[in-house]
Amino acid sequence: MPAAPRQRIAVFVVVPPRTLLLDIAGPIEALRKANLEQDAVRFDVAYIGPAPRVGSSIGLELSGIAPLPVSLPQDALVVVAGQVAEPLGGRAGSAEDAGLEARIVNWLRRSIGPDTRLATICSGALLAARAGLLDGHECTTHHAAIVELQRLAPAARVRENRLYVEDGPRLTSAGITAGIDLMLHVIAQQAGHATALAVARYLLVYLRRGGADPQLSPWLEGRNHIHPAIHRAQDAIAAEPARAWSVAALAKIAGTSPRNLSRLFNEHAGSSVTDYANRIRVALARELVTGSQLDMESVAERAGFASTRQFRRAWRRVYDTPPAHSRGAPAPARPRDA
Repeated sequence: MPAAPRQRIAVFVVVPPRTLLLDIAGPIEALRKANLEQDAVRFDVAYIGPAPRVGSSIGLELSGIAPLPVSLPQDALVVVAGQVAEPLGGRAGSAEDAGLEARIVNWLRRSIGPDTRLATICSGALLAARAGLLDGHECTTHHAAIVELQRLAPAARVRENRLYVEDGPRLTSAGITAGIDLMLHVIAQQAGHATALAVARYLLVYLRRGGADPQLSPWLEGRNHIHPAIHRAQDAIAAEPARAWSVAALAKIAGTSPRNLSRLFNEHAGSSVTDYANRIRVALARELVTGSQLDMESVAERAGFASTRQFRRAWRRVYDTPPAHSRGAPAPARPRDA
């Protein structure tokens, strides 16, 4: 039987003058690796801008930039990189740069519809704000540009101290490496958590938080180590969180004894094998609670809990409000303090 065709997602990276190079290299490297990790989704990346070549933050010139397209395909993702005031070995923005930025703003205003997915990295949010695309949305940017974003987008709800914010089709991230966190979030949505975890492992960025969550994301928590045996067990749990994992089964996957696996988990992941698996199940259950109308018994079953009682008990270890409070609430359930 032939394999199902691979879903293709067009990603257009807007390259402004004085581009902060890491705003492009980090997130797009994550997409490159995601393409290699699975066969269901492919991110097709194109670099676009008002000029065929621009200088970058570190003085390296970028070329081969395609013109800003007249139209965008359906379901495209547009990524706007940030800029620096003064690049390495270069000069501050000139009148020519200002003209190029104005062309980007005009193109964004003309091309980005209310349902077009727009992701901004770092100060790229300022260009989107100038185009009026963040009005009425929650958003964020680098802490040094928060005041400017508030000035440019007075109708937006600007959030401080966030790695990234997703509000409908508008995704904004804080400074520089937070763009990787945002792209891991996109990868998880499009290609699944297992792929996002594999990419995070490759990039060595396990110690990350969710966009609006002051705590560590459960999918990445306990992954800020480089022990291959523990990663193999954690990858297996993440790929099938609802499975009734035993320590013995995970030890076989990890290539170690059950006793040694338990010791290694406590040493490197900071929790027992059972607690780690339950936190992943709770994370899956929370997605089911907030993203569906399933009753709690069905949520518990699909997340791998033996009963709703076991599910609620595991939930209370993570959150200080009941699971039903997360459904339809304006803010996510508040994690318990670590």
